Amino acid sequence: MDYVDSLRIFRSVVEARSFTRAADMHGVTTPVVSRTIARLEKRLGSRLFHRTTRAVSLTEAAERFYDGCCRVLDDLDTLEADASVQTREASGVLRLVAHTTATVNRLVPLISSFKRAHPKVSLDVMLTERPVDLVADGFDLGLVLPFMLNNDTTVTRLLERIPLALVTTPAWVAANPLPLRPEDLAHHSFVTMPPSLRKPELTFRKGNEEVSVVLRHEVASNNPVFNREMVLEGFGIGILPTSLVTAELAAGKLVVLLEDYEIVNASIEIRLAYTTRTLLPAKVRAFIDHATAFYEDVGQEPAQPEPVRSIKVKAQ
Repeated sequence: MDYVDSLRIFRSVVEARSFTRAADMHGVTTPVVSRTIARLEKRLGSRLFHRTTRAVSLTEAAERFYDGCCRVLDDLDTLEADASVQTREASGVLRLVAHTTATVNRLVPLISSFKRAHPKVSLDVMLTERPVDLVADGFDLGLVLPFMLNNDTTVTRLLERIPLALVTTPAWVAANPLPLRPEDLAHHSFVTMPPSLRKPELTFRKGNEEVSVVLRHEVASNNPVFNREMVLEGFGIGILPTSLVTAELAAGKLVVLLEDYEIVNASIEIRLAYTTRTLLPAKVRAFIDHATAFYEDVGQEPAQPEPVRSIKVKAQ
């Protein structure tokens, strides 16, 4: 029996003035109560009770010890109650880290709807594009890309796949040989993710044939918005999320290349990350459920047709 249980039994004996009634209150036998009190007396080096066949009375040491014991046990019960409420009811501060650009179109409506559903939860949101360690950095959850996680024990759940498009400016096409096949891309310069985050290589598929192309680049960054702007400035071809180039494609500022070829694994995964599957605080469980339902609803929304300019030339 641990020390806290010993204190609880001591308190019951004092208030019931009986070892037997205290035993009944805790669902143990009277000898167990006697041994517990004896161990407590040995630990304190002081006798706590005077016992006769008819009554139990407190020593002076027990009277002093009882007051402090009650304060400790009452504080402990309050702490346990608060922790239990946090486990049952979503409340407190939820610390969330999210990829800056990959979640930009989703994050505000997601957080807004979650906050309305769970008003007792406060949110501390950090936007970044660097790798994170949820535990070491003190985050409850992450809306991240796979490369951002540097802990193999992190639990993740796929929320969305964002398709990528191979795009460039009409001016780049006019000034450089038009790529008719994936192999032709070897003659072009790209704006890419850094090699440390994503291998500078694309694999294309047409029918049963697959072709891999190493991408030559002079500009690389981990920020898709920056990469889009560099492509618009005429620094080559970009592999960019379609959600970031829809307006530019519609306005004719960018064009799609090699649409007859499928880019293998041409998507960015948005994943919900958390540290464990068990004993989750209510605020964390609530956000997991809310985010999952939110992204499921997003995936069911009918796609709105957008006018897209592309360059499609059949390979000879």
